[in-house]
Amino acid sequence: MSHAIVVGVDGSEPSKAAAEWAARQAHRSGRPLWMIHAGAAEEFTPTEADGGGEFLPQPVLAVRDHITRVLPGLEVTCRHVPGNPAYALVAASGRDGLLVVGSRGSGGLTGLLVGSIALRTAARAHCPVVLVRARADGPAADSGDVVVGLDSALPSGEVLAFAFEQAAARAATLRALESRTLPAGPYLTEASVGQPEIRDSLAAAELVRLQDTLAPWREKFPQVRVEAEVTAWPAGRALVEASRGASLTVVGRRTSGLHSAAPWLGGVAHTVLHHAHSPVAVVPHD
Repeated sequence: MSHAIVVGVDGSEPSKAAAEWAARQAHRSGRPLWMIHAGAAEEFTPTEADGGGEFLPQPVLAVRDHITRVLPGLEVTCRHVPGNPAYALVAASGRDGLLVVGSRGSGGLTGLLVGSIALRTAARAHCPVVLVRARADGPAADSGDVVVGLDSALPSGEVLAFAFEQAAARAATLRALESRTLPAGPYLTEASVGQPEIRDSLAAAELVRLQDTLAPWREKFPQVRVEAEVTAWPAGRALVEASRGASLTVVGRRTSGLHSAAPWLGGVAHTVLHHAHSPVAVVPHD
């Protein structure tokens, strides 16, 4: 399924929202869509999917039929994969694809904003994972800004590439946010950092560094309008606020270093996944 867009479906409302989002993404990018039902098929009455001997739950087929009606030219394949859903979805998506999941599945606890399968998938996948939450007012918008959280001291090419590609595909503005706590030290006490002129000077220097990080990507994607901002807010809070009206919020997940031996999502990613107002992409990087 290299380069395919893979979406996990189980008939729940969040998985329907994820499938619709994934279908629009596949249509926009010209990539095939794979709809994967993972887990125990005996929970549903199986129905033959396409005459090829594949059996799938009726709610999954209903989602597929809806998508093929709305986007008749889209290449859609449905499959049932037995076993643990998170592991099955990670295996199906590979390294070059895009994996889309609903925020909670049909077996999730309704009090949770993001279910355990979604979190485990985002923490383990080798490709970007997009988590989509079902909305009472209809599908997530595709017309807003793309928001990306960055650290210009340790910029990730994978995160930047994904964010710029998504903004270019949507003809959207890219909002690059960096959260920076202004330093105190032998010559910069907490009191001096609190002075407006010093605080503004330090923030301006951080913004210059962020702009320098973005410069080569602006050249590669000249059609993308970029807004850069350095904020003193905590990164998670800043990204959640920026996600209001956004079409996508992008965060990174480090796969090397202290936590490389086990699947791990950082505090910022957790905050954004649980509280963002838009779909959230988690991009693995070194």
